[in-house]
Amino acid sequence: MPIVFEREMINNYLMDSVYRNTVQKDIVQRLKIDDAARLDDVIKFLFDNIGNETSLLGVQRKLKSSGIDISPTTLNAYVKGLLDSYLMYKCERYDIKGKRILESNAKYYAADIGLRTALLGKQDADFGRALENIVYLELLRRGYQVHVGKVKSRDMIEVDFVATRAGGEIEYYQVAWSVLGDPNTLRRELASLEAIRDNYPKYLLTMDYGSGMNNGISRLNVLKWLAG
Repeated sequence: MPIVFEREMINNYLMDSVYRNTVQKDIVQRLKIDDAARLDDVIKFLFDNIGNETSLLGVQRKLKSSGIDISPTTLNAYVKGLLDSYLMYKCERYDIKGKRILESNAKYYAADIGLRTALLGKQDADFGRALENIVYLELLRRGYQVHVGKVKSRDMIEVDFVATRAGGEIEYYQVAWSVLGDPNTLRRELASLEAIRDNYPKYLLTMDYGSGMNNGISRLNVLKWLAG
């Protein structure tokens, strides 16, 4: 299928057949939105900020600073429409020690990284956040409930993902593009997992070749993990 090798054709397909159908035929019509361009602005902002912890109030403020004025009620309706249409996912924060969902702030992830690239026109940036997004989607595909893990409030230590199965099985994941070239980066990424005081499996996923163990934490090549 030659189309899969042509970036421009892929982008056109994603924008015309996928994005426009989802936005125009689903969200715009279902929510009776008059200003589709404003909705596009919100989607682009959220796609550009995948993996960033935020609140809807924070999104509204940042949009306003960029010249996009939108009311909290309208923004909430738009975001709900995106989530209901599975164009984006909301990953809530979870207090690991207190074992409860936190209402403040959350992270948002795109349903498809290719769609994000086509919409934003970014081809060679944000590799780390894109990789984090891919891991999040794969954990959902494998049947986990996924949250952002809060480890310590005082030090603001968080782990990228707390993955929980229906039976109560828990796994912790930290995602980084590369750690082997910089000891400080390796220590920083391991620190979040090391701060968790239980014995559930802990993984550090990177693009580095090979695998290893650090203080009981499994360091894995993310491509092999995805294939497995």
